[in-house]
Amino acid sequence: MSNDNNGSLSRRGFIQLLGMLGVSAGGLPLTAAASTAMLKKAIPSSGQQIPVIGMGSSRTFDTGSDTESYARLTEVLQAFFDQGGTVIDTSPMYGRSEQVLGDLLVTVRNRESLFMATKVWTEGRDDGIAQMKESMRLLRVPVIDLMQIHNLLDWRVHMETLMEWKKKGLIRYIGITTHRGFDHDQLAYVMENHPIDFVQLSYSIANRKAEQRILPLASERGIATMINRPFMRGSLFQHVKGQSLPAWAKEFDCHSWAQFFLKFVVSHPAVTCSIPATSKVHHMVDNMTAGYGRMPDERERKRMFEYYTSI
Repeated sequence: MSNDNNGSLSRRGFIQLLGMLGVSAGGLPLTAAASTAMLKKAIPSSGQQIPVIGMGSSRTFDTGSDTESYARLTEVLQAFFDQGGTVIDTSPMYGRSEQVLGDLLVTVRNRESLFMATKVWTEGRDDGIAQMKESMRLLRVPVIDLMQIHNLLDWRVHMETLMEWKKKGLIRYIGITTHRGFDHDQLAYVMENHPIDFVQLSYSIANRKAEQRILPLASERGIATMINRPFMRGSLFQHVKGQSLPAWAKEFDCHSWAQFFLKFVVSHPAVTCSIPATSKVHHMVDNMTAGYGRMPDERERKRMFEYYTSI
């Protein structure tokens, strides 16, 4: 889910990259991105608009509470919000990520539009309730925007609880997740038979299985989609290592491989947002810039896929 494997940059290279992306060394927009808002898409069940690029926290925010780690991740969070981000996804499955996010979110600016998504990842009604209450405590939020049943674990039991919590106003949206392709049949069953607002799954230029059933079903049922692993945990960058970005990518405001991969994902009509993860500021700025400018159309998406597979 992270592009942290996309090589390292010297300070000079970092500044050059920021200049190309139209941002300052502090992460603030300067040129085209500053004059236009990040593309947003609507959550079908409510009409609420959210940015197409969010932030995941698997691995990247599972750190200790030492000063160095917190300082580094505070800069990453600040860059996220300064570039127009709102949607942050986490889970009790991600070690200390909820704790770290809760500690750091209160220290950053421009976080007023925060859209917090987390998950329930345990078995049994009582344990599920206890875990969700703990997530609210760790994240320091009175209401969870999106509560998701992680990897379909004990989903029938948790679905009843989430519906109760939504009625009480403790959560705003209900979701269910998977990162495994073999779960798509079960995921489709839930989508067809339960009033969920979001489905989270893996989708990328090299993993297009979601196009077969889940994305069309989401469009049909009016369900928002949140895409995890858009970089396939860095393997996409390994595939294109040493290869030049095609010149025609600039036609849809694309200037890096990270933007190429993310624009392919979020330009799909059924995709609401994608949540790449990173623990580095310059990768965060690069990821967020993918949400600005023109998106590729259907013809260009086909060309992107053909170019990638030809490498």
